[in-house]
Amino acid sequence: MIISVASGKGGTGKTTVSTNLAYSVQDATILDCDVEAPNAHLFLKPVIKDVVKAHVTIPKVDEKICNLCKKCMDICQFSAIAVIGKSLLVFPELCHSCMGCFEVCPEDALIKDKRLIGSVESGKSEDLNFIKGILKTGESMSPPLIKRVREHQRKKVNIIDAPPGTSCPVIASMTGADFVLMVTEPTPFGMHDLKLAVEAVKLLNIPYGIVINRSGKGDNEVNKYAEKENIPVLMEIPFDRKIAELYSNGEILAKEPVWKRKFKDLFNKISKLAEKEAAI
Repeated sequence: MIISVASGKGGTGKTTVSTNLAYSVQDATILDCDVEAPNAHLFLKPVIKDVVKAHVTIPKVDEKICNLCKKCMDICQFSAIAVIGKSLLVFPELCHSCMGCFEVCPEDALIKDKRLIGSVESGKSEDLNFIKGILKTGESMSPPLIKRVREHQRKKVNIIDAPPGTSCPVIASMTGADFVLMVTEPTPFGMHDLKLAVEAVKLLNIPYGIVINRSGKGDNEVNKYAEKENIPVLMEIPFDRKIAELYSNGEILAKEPVWKRKFKDLFNKISKLAEKEAAI
């Protein structure tokens, strides 16, 4: 099972939910796909056993063979290749590694080169498998690295800590998941961005539910929206000083038995909803 924990905006408690959920489930793997600002390790404190550099394929021009036919430039939707005068220029940072240029080049004048985009760390946090992606400073495209992180998914339970928002990195973290758990807060900002996240998940046709963090502080609009749209509210985490203190100290809330049971119940609810959807 693959559960992607997402949110329409940052700061809602997405990492809090994903780390505590993963901690409460047996034989789980947590994958920190928030590669621009990974922070699951601050709570789970894993022992990192392996670090692998991640690269993407980019074209390199063999100027002796290239006849400047412009076919590679025409097929590139990202302007990563341009013919200027008597030269074919490649802009590696714009390349999305779609491989189209290699397919259309009639002279085989393009050589497969590689560009570093970041790294993938793997290790253990007690019995929990831990995977984290770290995007290279200055790198603008995170989806290729997110895909590298997701290559470490296992057959049992996978909890993905997705990036915030609703853009391409989030879609890369949700595509192929069995369930999307959206974490929000009872504020106007939380409500606004939750609606955007719901619309994104609908496009992917993945079952989803809501966790309301800092419940009891703010308004009741999220609950009203969930009821109107028939979206299950699977858990509410109260606005509580003790919880805030544990978070500030990088502690796992589920180490307390009462909260471990609650997160186990959350997982069971998710499993039932995912199974129900799969049976349809």
